[in-house]
Amino acid sequence: MALALMISGCTKTLETPKEPVIDASLPLVENIRTLASGNEIGFEWTPIYGNTIEGYYLYRLEGGRMKKIATIKDKYVSHYVDTKLAPNTTYSYQMSTYASDKHESAPSLSISATTTMPVAKTPTVGVVEPVSFFTAISGLPAQAKVIWRPHALENVTTYIIERNEYKSTSWDEVGKVEGRLNAEFIDKELLNDYVYRYRVKVKTHDGVLSAPSQVVEARTKAAPRGIVGVQATSDLPKKILLTWEAFSEADFAYYKIYRSPTSSLFYSFYGKTNSTAFEDLINDNGKMYYYKVVAVDKDGLESKQPENPVVGMTRPILSAPLVHAAKYDGRSVFMAWNSNENAIKYTITKEFKSAGETKTQSFTGIFENNFQDTDILLGVTYKYNIIAIDKFGIASKPSDSVMITIPKE
Repeated sequence: MALALMISGCTKTLETPKEPVIDASLPLVENIRTLASGNEIGFEWTPIYGNTIEGYYLYRLEGGRMKKIATIKDKYVSHYVDTKLAPNTTYSYQMSTYASDKHESAPSLSISATTTMPVAKTPTVGVVEPVSFFTAISGLPAQAKVIWRPHALENVTTYIIERNEYKSTSWDEVGKVEGRLNAEFIDKELLNDYVYRYRVKVKTHDGVLSAPSQVVEARTKAAPRGIVGVQATSDLPKKILLTWEAFSEADFAYYKIYRSPTSSLFYSFYGKTNSTAFEDLINDNGKMYYYKVVAVDKDGLESKQPENPVVGMTRPILSAPLVHAAKYDGRSVFMAWNSNENAIKYTITKEFKSAGETKTQSFTGIFENNFQDTDILLGVTYKYNIIAIDKFGIASKPSDSVMITIPKE
């Protein structure tokens, strides 16, 4: 079996760990296999791509207890090599998975391996054959994984990974893996749903390079399809409600909402939800925003943002009433104004001077679009303003002031 290590994905410590916190819901590491050399033991296991785990812990028996010796920080890695071991010695190990909160699964079954007697490195003679087994793992998010069987020659020190795309005629080196038992490489930051071709060469300690291996292909995982049926409200007070059709793909995780004050500016991440609705609370009337909603799968891949956003707006305030009649008929002041279909009532403010002081009055709960004021004094000038109010209690701006002077006689 291929044994390997994604070097950048692992850190190693021999410090005594704190007592582990076991989470019985986390999956166990299974099918652990080993391959030993003079001072190294390589491990291979079945990787777990579920979204509940972050990576793996490796424990080694020392002084009668298991001590954590490695944290493998990438759940897509399925190989590790324990180095600087004593030759011709048996070691016992256990592994566990861990989650983002650092809680870990129950330990795997204990597995033992024995290092061999060291072999002296001699100059390479003749042509170095390529690796006998080389394959690629497809379907990973924005990355591709290649694994191979460790080379039989003890003199091999380095594996050189090269990549080629169909539109290119050249091969580019994309990574090096040091150590004969290390036989895994993960190529990251790739395009989604794209095919890449790989091959590997081996290099001995005295610089002899093998011919390239067979060429293998890997296709990266496709991003989720786009969200459909997105709608945004324009009549709710101080909020915009977004809704859309449910996403049905099996590995769906959640939705992300992007927002912009204009249709053409950059859309910044604004929130996420597992529901098919999102409520944007906005402390303003008549405020407009543009939105784009995407689906995110369990690997963090997002669907493509739609070209056209949806626009939503908080409920605007009513237009100010327009007074079309105002007169004094000898006994009272009569006013009438245009009706607003969204207004359910009106408030009138009245301002005047009496005995040298400015006084105000308010008339509320007016449900018609006219008003008659009989509480007036001769020789006084009155200023009236009318405010419309909708069913949510949102008030319009005051109308233009109406000034009426009552004759002294």
